[in-house]
Amino acid sequence: MNRDNDKGKVLIQRTLFLALGEFLAFLLIIFRLYYLQVYEADKYKMLADENRVSTRLLIPPRGIIYDRHQNVLATNQQNFQAMIVAEQTTDVQETLDAFKKIMPLSDVEEERIKKDLKRNRSFVPIKIKDNLTWEEVSRIQLNAPDLPGIIIDEGMSRYYPLGEKTAHVLGYVSSVSDKDVKDDPLLEIPGFKIGKSGIEKLYEKKLRGKSGNLKLEVNALGRVMKEIERVDGIPGERLDLTIDAHLQEVAYDAFGEEAGAAVLMDVNTGEILAFVSTPSFDPNQMAQGINAKDWKALLDNEKNPLTNKVLSGLYSPGSTFKMIVALAALEGDAQKADARSFCAGKMMLGNHTFHCWKRIGHGYINVVEALKHSCDIFFYETAQKTGIDKIAKMARNFGLGSPVNIGLENEKAGLIPDREWKWKRFGEPWQQGETLISGIGQGYILTTPIQLAVMTARIANGGYNVQPTFIKREADTSPELSHLNIKPNHMNMVKEGMCQVVNSPGGTAYASHFDYKGHQMCGKTGSTQVRRITMKERQTRILKQHELPWHLRDHGLFVGYAPHDNPKYAVAVLVEHGGGGSSAAAPVARKILLEALMSDKEINSQQEGK
Repeated sequence: MNRDNDKGKVLIQRTLFLALGEFLAFLLIIFRLYYLQVYEADKYKMLADENRVSTRLLIPPRGIIYDRHQNVLATNQQNFQAMIVAEQTTDVQETLDAFKKIMPLSDVEEERIKKDLKRNRSFVPIKIKDNLTWEEVSRIQLNAPDLPGIIIDEGMSRYYPLGEKTAHVLGYVSSVSDKDVKDDPLLEIPGFKIGKSGIEKLYEKKLRGKSGNLKLEVNALGRVMKEIERVDGIPGERLDLTIDAHLQEVAYDAFGEEAGAAVLMDVNTGEILAFVSTPSFDPNQMAQGINAKDWKALLDNEKNPLTNKVLSGLYSPGSTFKMIVALAALEGDAQKADARSFCAGKMMLGNHTFHCWKRIGHGYINVVEALKHSCDIFFYETAQKTGIDKIAKMARNFGLGSPVNIGLENEKAGLIPDREWKWKRFGEPWQQGETLISGIGQGYILTTPIQLAVMTARIANGGYNVQPTFIKREADTSPELSHLNIKPNHMNMVKEGMCQVVNSPGGTAYASHFDYKGHQMCGKTGSTQVRRITMKERQTRILKQHELPWHLRDHGLFVGYAPHDNPKYAVAVLVEHGGGGSSAAAPVARKILLEALMSDKEINSQQEGK
């Protein structure tokens, strides 16, 4: 009996403990519910709203780029895209096969579509093809019943009206890569495009603008139910360049099928009016996404269409360097203004013979006549008397041997050698023969076309330190320019020589002279060898340029300015393997400078007022 009572007591105790445990658990649940529903009610209400509301960034319109006359150089245009929504079609592959009957898709495109479909939810639209024409959009819409899940989306894409003619100055936009600095949430948006080269890259942040945002109500699956709020972004800034669209086209077209570069700039303000590298590429194709075949064709082209030759091309300046040698000699008293030298067609230095381009020589000539006829012997001797260090110093004063720093990428500094440079570079002393060949702009000397344009502008404006720029200056304002301290009579002698090059019979560019309402151009031709002419060839017959393969022909150069009496425009032209400065480069410069004068309202109004 007692044993039964003990068992009863134990059972009662256990029941009481269990009931107490359940009661405590119930109190804990009540407390937890109170804590969540009352104490932290605001927090969870906010989280619930965030689950209900989806915020998306809105891409702002990219800033428009204009030329100096308000002509559009880069703008945005409608971009119609064909998209597929997987959940709206019973069979994605079947829909794609039907789409391909209307519009072809490459294997690469189809593979990309399938990858995008796997990475995204079924209700997310995936791009099939963009940059559709109205005709293509109409064709898709007409066949809509056979294309379940296909929709047309409208956006904006970058467009360059002048295409390849402005590619190397404007650059292009393309999708953000892993290498790009993600300093803006916009850059995280799939498909967002930024400036990859040229002006587009240089002024990327100004042109990009500020993003807006869009608040959408979505369901638990993330599907959009309705738009709640829209805050538009700030469009990219407008950009006004110094480029003249008309002169840019003229300069590009003047090259025809030739490869090369040309720069036209204002000698007083430094404003760049034309900036051309040929051949070029289509920046619209880059912005849309170039295919592998077309990209390979650009890479394999021996004329290097992807290289900006204005800034990245390094060339011996040839005889265009002779103005620098003349100024260094005149300023250093190594050459008297009225002194004459004799050119017999060749000269000896030790046991080595240096030849003039004119085999029979030029006879007795002064510095003006030496520039006119581009006499090599005169400048061999002048360089020898002046010395490489003085020549190098004068060259650097005129902008050679260092970047002009206009902001575009991949600019090369060039090279102006002197005694110190050679010792540091090779650990060897400078040789007299190296001074001689430097006197005609060859040897170690390397320059870019834009440096030659700066040099020419500083000669044309009388020796003022003008700097090139793409940013248009305010009306009636000119930069404060320092003077290079060149004696006016020395500068005038060099300019006179350049004018005789073009406008006097016997000048090396006389065939390219013009007279537009009393205005003429002045300049200097140059040709630089890319091969060595052997003594055997000199003794028999030097091959003519057209007899050589293209890649062995001389580069042709010309630098010049106009008008002759009151210079305003300076030009530098390089024709790769063009054969000669007088035959290839001077005619291109003539077209550019003549068109600049003909388009100049100020020059024409002054003429009409006389």
